[in-house]
Amino acid sequence: MAEDRNFDDIAHKFAKNIYGSGKGEIRQAVVWQDIECILTRFEKYPSLVVLDAGGGLAQLSQQIARRGHHVTLCDISSQMLALAKKEITKVGLLSQYRFVHSPVQEISEYIEKPIDILLFHAVMEWLADPKAALDILLSQVRPKGIASVMFYNQNGLLFKNLICGNLSHVQEGMPHKKRFKLQPQKGLDPVAVYEWIEAAGFRILGKSGVRTFHDYMRDVRVGEYTFEQLLAMEQQFCRQEPFISLGRYIHVWAERLDEGTQNINNKETG
Repeated sequence: MAEDRNFDDIAHKFAKNIYGSGKGEIRQAVVWQDIECILTRFEKYPSLVVLDAGGGLAQLSQQIARRGHHVTLCDISSQMLALAKKEITKVGLLSQYRFVHSPVQEISEYIEKPIDILLFHAVMEWLADPKAALDILLSQVRPKGIASVMFYNQNGLLFKNLICGNLSHVQEGMPHKKRFKLQPQKGLDPVAVYEWIEAAGFRILGKSGVRTFHDYMRDVRVGEYTFEQLLAMEQQFCRQEPFISLGRYIHVWAERLDEGTQNINNKETG
């Protein structure tokens, strides 16, 4: 990508198609299970400092805010922030939020102290330099803090095209089709993302595949099952291989090591 994607032009469509769909519901349910695991690590802290970077409508961070935690919601799209603020006001959580209209790469200008939890979900695939943005955000997390990162999986994109018979498209390098405005131009290599996170001084604690089979079904409207069954089965398989690596998205969460632990690890690997 030549530049970062701003969703000002299709904010309402984005909200409807991404969050108001079965795909969005599966994504929310799977990732929220991981977030609940993260929150249990902070049970002694009644009020956490959370950064929702590129957070759009803040669907997940609203659930965190309901538990009394404070959230900084940052987004490059003023339209997305306006929609989020409207929804957050409606549900009575406005006092728990601070809104920052800014690229995520400039967030250090607005952060007064290291954060407890970073949410960085489905943003990197829309950035010209995803690693640089991730590095900046990870540097804002305090020692023992947690980074929750979700990204569009290049392996899932490749697998989808293969099973659909789009072999010529694969041979051409899977160029982005402009008519799909809500589909990222390309995914990220999971191995590379894991390496970026670990190189920034984090220890990966968990991974989940998001929509490990739903998007590969020929027709989700055909079959002897309910959506509840489908969702339950997504949640059943999402944290085991090979399903993690087949997810259309992958959610990975990691703890920032303290400086002493990092120094020990560096000596062991040096």
